[in-house]
Amino acid sequence: MKNHFDKRLDPTLLVPGAKSVISLQYNYYTDKSPSANTYKISKYAYGEDYHHIIKDKLFELLNYITEKTGEVNARVFTDSAPVLERAWAKKSGLGWIGKHSLLITPQKGSFHFLAEIILDLELVYDNEFKTDHCGNCTKCIDACPTEAILPDNSINGSKCISYFTIELKNEIPSSMKGKFDDWIFGCDICQNVCPWNRFSLPHKEEKFKPHPDLLQMTKHDWEEITEDIFKRIFKKSAVKRTKFPGLKRNISIFKN
Repeated sequence: MKNHFDKRLDPTLLVPGAKSVISLQYNYYTDKSPSANTYKISKYAYGEDYHHIIKDKLFELLNYITEKTGEVNARVFTDSAPVLERAWAKKSGLGWIGKHSLLITPQKGSFHFLAEIILDLELVYDNEFKTDHCGNCTKCIDACPTEAILPDNSINGSKCISYFTIELKNEIPSSMKGKFDDWIFGCDICQNVCPWNRFSLPHKEEKFKPHPDLLQMTKHDWEEITEDIFKRIFKKSAVKRTKFPGLKRNISIFKN
């Protein structure tokens, strides 16, 4: 987060002459569940890697804009550059930032990817979403097994299960043993317990559907997974970020 901090604050450093940020969100919620008593991965990684899918859609929208307005200087982003996505989404009126640090949209919840088009075109702007509807609810704070969600509405990223299972390149500290609640790639606990996600509706994106074998895997299947099976099931998935050795490392913390 410290890298390119100036670009996070000033979009014109990403797109010279930028005048507007178009904030968008794309639903990835699914009511499909893995078999009982198995290891878990975040819903966003069930299907194909969202970066490619969403960027294709962003370029479609950008092409439509240029057809209507003429050539513009623009770039598209989705979790791929120093852009303050949640801040811009809040400023665009899409929702508020919950205590778990994710954007919550009224009557929709938080299972959404965020994306942006930054461009040198003046637009009619929406009003910022200024009301925090979390109130006194602390369900996400109380449910986090590693205590990564802090009472001051911030996150200790170095304690988040997603950090340990995706970003961390070294061995997972032994002090975390018994705290991962069977999560081996990412974590949805704070979203699963959020009352606002009772409004979540299943997505309609074919490419987000899980590999047919994924939701049938037992703990034994995960523990015995080979690199060939890993490549077959996660060929186009974001799970590839952790690589096969990383996934095996994540699983091993439950076996030792």
